[in-house]
Amino acid sequence: MVQYGLIGYPLTHSFSPAFFKEKFRIEKIKDSRYDAFPLESLVQLSDLLFQKPDIRGLNVTIPYKETIIPYLDQIDPLASEIGAVNTILVKRGRLIGYNTDISGFESAVCPCLNSSITGALVLGTGGSSKAVVYALKKMGLTSIQISRKPGRNLLSYGDIDSKLLDSHKLVINCTPVGMFPQEHHCPAIPYDSLTKKNILFDLIYNPSDTQFLQKGKLRGALTINGLEMLKMQAEDSWKIWNREE
Repeated sequence: MVQYGLIGYPLTHSFSPAFFKEKFRIEKIKDSRYDAFPLESLVQLSDLLFQKPDIRGLNVTIPYKETIIPYLDQIDPLASEIGAVNTILVKRGRLIGYNTDISGFESAVCPCLNSSITGALVLGTGGSSKAVVYALKKMGLTSIQISRKPGRNLLSYGDIDSKLLDSHKLVINCTPVGMFPQEHHCPAIPYDSLTKKNILFDLIYNPSDTQFLQKGKLRGALTINGLEMLKMQAEDSWKIWNREE
């Protein structure tokens, strides 16, 4: 039995195991399984690999997309440039890191864009935001990252106003704010300044309609959750784990 899985912490109601279980059923893949492996610390990774010697691939989620890098034997140049890894190939005992968040985000957001979207606000500074910023640049869009504390090349939430939301109509939540079980929370942006010209993209998929997205809908904005992105990046992870040498 070939083993795949997801590492992160906590992994409450993660979609990935159900996605791969259904994929295996539909594609009649009988020799594989995918499980969630919640790790309170990455120090536990070596124990996991020892206990599960059949692991061929792992997905990586919050909070380890950046801190996993020192534990890898090799990193794909693209993931290295971004500074974040969400996919690990285990090959002959070596851990090789990749990033499929870029392609997943690009595939999910591109069909929703129009010529008026030239800039984006990226909420958060973690591993997912790094992939999103890279993808936006690749797509020819300018981006500004928003953090709780302003810094070099960073604005704070208090800096967001109607003028900024007009010049950066795409707003992407790359934080865990609003994720189950804290689904009643949302990023602190001025929702009253949103218009129907804005697009709100939330990387969160559970709940499917976060407070961030609900508040955007009330202002007429187009809203997108992270489910399609997750599906796309999962498929790209599968290709990495199973491509021919």
